[in-house]
Amino acid sequence: MKFEEMENLMRKNEKLSEQYILPENFIIVRLDGKGFTRLTKEKLSLEKPFDRKFNEVMTATVKHLFNSGFRILYGYTQSDEISLLIHKDDNTFSRKIRKINSVLAGEASAFFTLQFQEICVFDCRVIAVPNRNMILDYFCWRQEDSHRNSLSAYCYWTLRDHGFNAKQATEKIEKMSMADKNELLFQYGINYNHIPLWQKRGVGVYIREISKTGYNPLTEENTDSRRKVLHIEEELSIREDYREFIDRVLKDSLKNDAEK
Repeated sequence: MKFEEMENLMRKNEKLSEQYILPENFIIVRLDGKGFTRLTKEKLSLEKPFDRKFNEVMTATVKHLFNSGFRILYGYTQSDEISLLIHKDDNTFSRKIRKINSVLAGEASAFFTLQFQEICVFDCRVIAVPNRNMILDYFCWRQEDSHRNSLSAYCYWTLRDHGFNAKQATEKIEKMSMADKNELLFQYGINYNHIPLWQKRGVGVYIREISKTGYNPLTEENTDSRRKVLHIEEELSIREDYREFIDRVLKDSLKNDAEK
């Protein structure tokens, strides 16, 4: 088979297996750390149940992904996962799913690896989201997951610190209600309501316009200007308030696009 014939055949086979996100759909991407349980327990010296440096690196990874070529409207991180909301009109890589997955997973893995000097790998999945309500539902779902996992982690490591082995601690809390878990922590002198919010609710990252006052030496006058910055929100609201917050971020982003 000639080279040209072989190339045409291979290209055709590639295209037949290609999947795309349809136009007018927002794109949500979720990245998860692969094998991070072993990484955090055996290779990295981290505080339990939450480590400040680890959280800062996760947040820095979200910020890095904002500059990876996609029109990202909102980023959210909790534990070892990252969720990104991408504009419905983004046409990067013609919206090919394999390209979105591979590029963002590669960007996150490379950046995170450099921060800890340990090989760290993220997997990636893409979700097509046709409307605003599904976007709000998704991010409320991930935040509720953050809250539940955070509470369980505090219970687990509190028991480990008080003489329980891994199996005993897991078995004790696996069938507990959230109210029972709060009570367990209270018995050991921990009020879960006083835990830092970033540990319970995750961290949000989004583009925000800020006002900046400068000085024009030619006119000898103060000047006001507005510029866009990446804002990190470590005190996220919850439930309906969080839903309204995400909706507001989305509306502001789409409004800014319309005004360009």
